[in-house]
Amino acid sequence: MSVPYSSEELERWRRACVIAAEAREQGVAWAVPGVRRRDLADRIEALIRSRGAEPSFPANISRNVEAAHFTPPPDDEETLREGDVVKVDVGAHLDGAIADTAMTVEVGGSRRHELLVRTVQEALAAGIAEVRAGVSVDRIGRAVEATANAKGLKPVRNLMGHTIRPYLLHAGKSVPNVGGLSTERLEEGEIVAIEPFLTNGAGSIEDGPFGNIVRFRGEPPATDPVAPLFRRYRTLPFTARWLTPAERALLPKARRHLQVYPVFVESGDGLVAQAEHTVLVTRDGADVLTRRR
Repeated sequence: MSVPYSSEELERWRRACVIAAEAREQGVAWAVPGVRRRDLADRIEALIRSRGAEPSFPANISRNVEAAHFTPPPDDEETLREGDVVKVDVGAHLDGAIADTAMTVEVGGSRRHELLVRTVQEALAAGIAEVRAGVSVDRIGRAVEATANAKGLKPVRNLMGHTIRPYLLHAGKSVPNVGGLSTERLEEGEIVAIEPFLTNGAGSIEDGPFGNIVRFRGEPPATDPVAPLFRRYRTLPFTARWLTPAERALLPKARRHLQVYPVFVESGDGLVAQAEHTVLVTRDGADVLTRRR
């Protein structure tokens, strides 16, 4: 397949990815003991907007057994504590060109969970090393799995990376973090999030409580009171923190139009670490778009 994006579109994607990478690294630096989760998420999202982009989803500040999909509600007063294993998962987009990237930090630098935090970065590198046009995604999953198992850890079997298209965060193809789950192949020009999750628990996740994230399943009628929200976010995830009180009051009436995201919780109560880059698939490898340059 030929590259589906023009040079102008790819340049926009690259800019979004640089912004997301900065937000990821600043978010990790700001994740210190005593900081409110709400303030951390707001600060990350404000940085993205200050660079001329928009968040492609609410900043995920998932802790410990939470693997993903938690963002603070507007009234959240909970603070980070020393030793928390925090996943800072952020996205930025420019006119629908989406970046998705994540990193795990142990709050306070106690290094009790250094093996988990370090190994997930190694698993990400191993997965990316397999990326090239025509490769089976199974090879990526096997590389992640082998890296985890070599350190006595488990990949999370039912969380996966994914292809990305304009305004579509999960665009159809999945990239497992274990072998034997898929025969799909990557194509030249595809943009893909490589996204290992590792744990010292059971190696799977289950749905927890509401994570304060929603998205529109499709476009509501133009006369619907929530139609202006759809025009703002389309099918990208958003959260009540971004809305005025009057807009928040509309959400219960919009339930039939909305997908609700639960927090993903490790089924064996294990700690979870995540690392993620957005990459462009090339003929000979991966162009890592969310690596800081």
